[in-house]
Amino acid sequence: MTDFASALAALPLIAILRGIRPDEVEAAGEALVEAGFRLIEVPLNSPEPLVSIEKLARRLGDRAIVGAGTVLTPAQVAQVQDAGGAMIVSPNTDVAVIAESAKRGMVSLPGYFTPSEAFAALAAGASGLKLFPAEAASPAVIKAQRAVLPKETPLFAVGGIGPDTMTPWLAAGANGFGLGSALYKAGLNTQEIAANARVFAKAWSEHKARA
Repeated sequence: MTDFASALAALPLIAILRGIRPDEVEAAGEALVEAGFRLIEVPLNSPEPLVSIEKLARRLGDRAIVGAGTVLTPAQVAQVQDAGGAMIVSPNTDVAVIAESAKRGMVSLPGYFTPSEAFAALAAGASGLKLFPAEAASPAVIKAQRAVLPKETPLFAVGGIGPDTMTPWLAAGANGFGLGSALYKAGLNTQEIAANARVFAKAWSEHKARA
């Protein structure tokens, strides 16, 4: 099992496979890992998400952290872990979901928007924070929040991020990104997913080289 710190060091980009089907998820996962991705989530509002998570975890469990997105209840946390998932991503700050994830030793990345939500999430045991929706904020928001948030807290900007829009967020203090429709949309074939993944991985590498 890849640990969270190692995954972040390798490539701190979360692939969000919203809408993916179980029959296509393994090929997509392989394409993502081949491009360098180590964090993959299947949102629970996808078709048969737990089946997809089980397939991905079985296939990629030693090379990537696989988990679920749009997790809204503690019961869903248990279901994801039973399917082999090791990461819980939510759109909101629900301390019960965060605490259940932490209790089970899972990576917990809750969505937040305000400092109050951020500190509540960390107090409940979050592994990192997901600013969502980032397109409703700005890099200046992260810069201001970074002044008060613990420096060691991984902070992801999620929503509306493209390969050419990473730099100002990173300069403001973001550590990585969750990537949705710019990386994967339902209906893309494996070659298209692979091409998008390589573009994002290259953009990240170029930023790191400049930093």
